[in-house]
Amino acid sequence: MDTLDALHLTAIRAYGYTGALPEENVLGQWFEADLTLYLDLSRPCQSDHLPDTHNYCTVVERTQRIIREQRFALIERLAGEIAQEALATDGRIRRVRVKVTKLTPPIPDFSGQVAVEITRDRMQP
Repeated sequence: MDTLDALHLTAIRAYGYTGALPEENVLGQWFEADLTLYLDLSRPCQSDHLPDTHNYCTVVERTQRIIREQRFALIERLAGEIAQEALATDGRIRRVRVKVTKLTPPIPDFSGQVAVEITRDRMQP
């Protein structure tokens, strides 16, 4: 049976331009992403060698780039793009959970945050 472990990447922040309102696409706002990568970590647990594990720096950098450079109307679409990119970084990743939070949504008299969370699995051949 295959092992499925979790690697958590939290509080990845970037300034982006995703939103349904025209102002959000012009002024932008801060977003935060939390990712959980599911993969077998048994080899690096034994070897203690960096090449045996996943280079999570790549996922952090690509997530920030997507938030900064791509524009979508919905945070659901932003989360989907981040998930797809995370799965593409390493064939060992079997599943990814992505939570994207709009830290200051433009909703009158609302001081909370809005977030969406999705989970995507790698398609088996």
